[in-house]
Amino acid sequence: MKFDELKISPEVKRGLADRGFDEMFPIQEMAIPVMLEGKNVIGQAKTGTGKTAAFGVPMIEGLDFEAEGVQGLVLAPTRELAVQISEDLASYGKYTPLRVLTVYGGVSIERQMDELRRGVHVVVGTPGRIIDHIRRGTLRLDRVRSLVLDEADRMLDMGFIEDIEYILRQTPREKQSSLWSATIDDNTQRLSRRYIPNPEGLIASKDEIALETIDQRYMLVVDYEKFETLEKLIERMKIDRALIFCRRRTTVDRLASRLKRAGFDAEAIHGQLSQARRESVLHMFREEKLSYMVATEVAARGLDIIDVPFIINYDIPDDPFMYFHRIGRTARAGKSGTAVTFVTHEQSEEMERIEALTGTKIKKMTLPPDFLF
Repeated sequence: MKFDELKISPEVKRGLADRGFDEMFPIQEMAIPVMLEGKNVIGQAKTGTGKTAAFGVPMIEGLDFEAEGVQGLVLAPTRELAVQISEDLASYGKYTPLRVLTVYGGVSIERQMDELRRGVHVVVGTPGRIIDHIRRGTLRLDRVRSLVLDEADRMLDMGFIEDIEYILRQTPREKQSSLWSATIDDNTQRLSRRYIPNPEGLIASKDEIALETIDQRYMLVVDYEKFETLEKLIERMKIDRALIFCRRRTTVDRLASRLKRAGFDAEAIHGQLSQARRESVLHMFREEKLSYMVATEVAARGLDIIDVPFIINYDIPDDPFMYFHRIGRTARAGKSGTAVTFVTHEQSEEMERIEALTGTKIKKMTLPPDFLF
């Protein structure tokens, strides 16, 4: 199902299109239509399965931009995740009057108070700082229409249960609620039974990513030395089969051509190729008749490729969440895999954000004499 098939406003469709959102991920296809009907949801989905759009699109659609007061509330376990959710929501609603505020500790509370006084539609934040605002009287939740508990299992593991329950008691009884968690254990079930009546249960197993089975690495590179670094990486790590991701179609075509000229068995795959050509390249790669497939994000969504031992991010992804979908092409069906990302010095902060979102250590590596593998 495609986003433009949804019964949502043209403005939100335009914001999604600007992000390059076309076909929905499984959790989005399951959750968005249900939530647009106003139903409560419990979703089992890991970070990187597209759940922010799954709850964010219905939340934005349900806002009354003329009304006063905070209408949407998203609770997240960490500052990094809260910031990312806010940025995503703002991008979906960029052609609407949407105003989103991120609140978290460790920074000045005065600016957040000023924004709240001016008026915002949605607040995304960590439990501690949200309670701080409630107790100061700068945040009222009595007009909340939509509540989201994101990564609920992590929040409970971090000891936020009492904070979460305190916050939920400040919200109206009549509202749409959703809880999202990588695992639905006894604690998350107890929380949902108490605060999320009659939920639809959704599981995104199709696109789940086992990060613990992926050896994640990154290399600091200079942009004009990327190709030479790639050649050395393939040679030193004896990589005989890899999916190589680039941000742009032009880069994919150029890189595939350079690899072929250098004697590597490589082909490009992207959305501008004919369907027949894409299927041909994919078939060759799947049948191991092609060693290196150079791809845009189109190949990260829903491709049935069981055994790709190496993922190489020649370009760091535009969207940090797309990192999950790229590296999720490896370590499938119980196998392990390796993902290596090229990062320029200017992109160091982007890599830090990805690392914060994965919750795993992405190891820095260099070529000899300090080559780590």
